Amino acid sequence: MVKLFIGNLPREATEQEIRSLFEQYGRVLECDIIKNYGFVHIEDKTAAEDAIRNLHHYKLHGICINVEASKNKSKASTKLHVGNISTSCTNLELRAKFEEYGPVLECDIVKDYAFVHMERAEDAVEAIRGLDNTEFQGRLFEGWMSGSCGTSAAKQYQASRCDDLCLT
Repeated sequence: MVKLFIGNLPREATEQEIRSLFEQYGRVLECDIIKNYGFVHIEDKTAAEDAIRNLHHYKLHGICINVEASKNKSKASTKLHVGNISTSCTNLELRAKFEEYGPVLECDIVKDYAFVHMERAEDAVEAIRGLDNTEFQGRLFEGWMSGSCGTSAAKQYQASRCDDLCLT
């Protein structure tokens, strides 16, 4: 899996439109748009290279987009999806909250939800355990491991959540 960065996205660009554009070159596993940039996770390196070669400086809605390999700080990060974020919450405030559990590599708020990439899977599990259904800026956090992370930590967390719900 290769993560691509798409910069200079026009406002009217949709997730489905970006997904369709990149699917010409290979299987798209995930597509996220954050304001005027986004990320596409494409299945293999050859497809990613083809997409970069053909879509870098591609005109979308009259605007030239930039496509390049994402400069991930760590390939072993664990992606969390956090829902029910206050509209007044900033990236810095959310990052600080999650950094109470460990290093945060990336934090992106999209409307009332966010994606938080933590450096270590075990820290991500602890963050979700500690923050899920807790109040932050007047709202209850709804957090879970992103389905695309595919880590054993995600499975570990899901199993522990099930254990918490099961009666013995």
